Amino acid sequence: MSRLTLIAIAAIPMMVFLTPGALAQEVSEQNTPESNRVELVVVEPVAPRLPLWEAGVFGAGISQPAYPGAEERANLLLGLPLFIYRGEYLRIDRGTVGVRAIKTPRTEVDVGFAASLGSRAADSEARRGMDDLGTLLEFGPRLKINLGDVSEGRSDSRIQLALRSVFDADDHFSYRGIAFEPQWVRDMHLPNGWLVSTNLGAVFGDQKLADTFYRVAPSEATPNRPRYDARSGLIALRASLFASRLFTPDVRVFSYLRLDSVEGAANQNSPLVRRDSGWSVGLGFAWTLSHSERSAKD
Repeated sequence: MSRLTLIAIAAIPMMVFLTPGALAQEVSEQNTPESNRVELVVVEPVAPRLPLWEAGVFGAGISQPAYPGAEERANLLLGLPLFIYRGEYLRIDRGTVGVRAIKTPRTEVDVGFAASLGSRAADSEARRGMDDLGTLLEFGPRLKINLGDVSEGRSDSRIQLALRSVFDADDHFSYRGIAFEPQWVRDMHLPNGWLVSTNLGAVFGDQKLADTFYRVAPSEATPNRPRYDARSGLIALRASLFASRLFTPDVRVFSYLRLDSVEGAANQNSPLVRRDSGWSVGLGFAWTLSHSERSAKD
């Protein structure tokens, strides 16, 4: 598989969430009742139904730690085609790539998708001489629970519980373990047209995923990197801020900032952990060039 293909796969979660239509749908579904949002939201006419599909282009610059606790960073600049589909069950939209099994005003169950950039061991002082970390793809079920009054099918905050299998796309999609990520998400609509989302969460990993990031086998030990047996449990705590704005009906710009901490994590004492905290940042745009005349059901 080519490196360009891997980059395209790794970008899918961001692309499907950041399309203008997808974020417009997020706005329409997540608004709080008007009486509870006077200071944060400018009341606008109800948006029309979104098209069944949209196609366009997506561009972004991304920088993140090579792994939680790493000293080195992974950076990516990309521009890719963009496609979303809002079928009743088959969904490529808002961070979902797959089947939406259940949807009620309070809960939704779908199949989610996530990814993280890989890094070369030769570029990392801590991992030099070890195996490279490949582009990790995560795939599995996700439960969303809307909080507050959902009598009108609306909520400005939600709990998300994602359980995903992890595969290494650089190593013939070898299995790398299981990740569990609980999150609390809060959306706010600012008067100047910006949509801002805050996210607090944590990432937990099983033994195999912990080994992927933090184990030092006896054959990999050096005077400065002692043998280490990783443990399952907390990988990192996370807090993120996402902001986006629709400048035209078809063009949206976005940025995000995420802070990770391995303070108190299960493998904080691994010799591969060089920093207790790290940050990720992204900046980009999504431009819809074509869409269907037929509307999606929801």
